[in-house]
Amino acid sequence: MTAAAAPFPPRTLVAGVGNVFLGDDGFGVEAARILAGQDLPEGVEVTDIGIRGVHLAYQLLDGYDTLILLDATARGGPPGTLYLIEAPGPGTGPGPAGAALDGHRMTPDAVLALLGTLCAGTGARPPRRILVVGCEPGTVEECIGLSPPVAAAVPDAVRMVGELVRDAAVV
Repeated sequence: MTAAAAPFPPRTLVAGVGNVFLGDDGFGVEAARILAGQDLPEGVEVTDIGIRGVHLAYQLLDGYDTLILLDATARGGPPGTLYLIEAPGPGTGPGPAGAALDGHRMTPDAVLALLGTLCAGTGARPPRRILVVGCEPGTVEECIGLSPPVAAAVPDAVRMVGELVRDAAVV
């Protein structure tokens, strides 16, 4: 006897976050650009959010099971170090005061705080799982292009996200 297939595959949003005019802050955007050209499981959507955090919060109201953020993440390691971070869900922690007021400077935690507020007001369901694939930046000064160690980390980040979305597709 075979198990019945789920009527719809789990929905995963992979969002590249960052500012391409600030050097390594463009890591998430570059990784998302490469991922968008790959063959991914059904139900996986890749988008370049860039600095449009408010847009991301509203897009998440469409109902995703998993959110994977690609972002430069300063945690003290050598430039190019990749991190996989399981983020708390929206509304489970304090959001930065006033962060939702400036749509051009919304960090991922501010987006999740806004999402918690939006979900509470609309009855929408936030993603059950939120992951951050972060990369330690070398420079976030005004310049276009990634530093060599961060550029070298992009293929590994793309592989990591590929594995994550394939795992999420079988849940």
